[in-house]
Amino acid sequence: MSREWKLYFDDLLLFSEKVMNYTHGLTREQFESSGLNYDATLWNVQLYGEAAKNIPEKIRNQMPEVPWRELIGMRNRLAHGYFGINNEILWSVVAVETPKLHKALKNIQRSRPELFVGQA
Repeated sequence: MSREWKLYFDDLLLFSEKVMNYTHGLTREQFESSGLNYDATLWNVQLYGEAAKNIPEKIRNQMPEVPWRELIGMRNRLAHGYFGINNEILWSVVAVETPKLHKALKNIQRSRPELFVGQA
């Protein structure tokens, strides 16, 4: 049995919450030198794409305020070839895009419960 799409939506919400918690109060320089926080944050940001691509396009189309294409392509967006991660892009995702994403997801959850009827 395949996993219900709402569980992936919940994952996306959880991943964004983790990213905000791991980076709360950090400057970019502190974040980049934080070791475990950096790695945990990077992992969760990359998981955005895994969760997003498992939400059916029909459902994603009903949530245009979420940047689905960018989420699905997150790993490619962050990777700088084989050699590493583009920290400038990662910091922008962490500091600017993640709070917006989290807010959009919470708003959808709160204001459009009909989307989730019949979901696990």
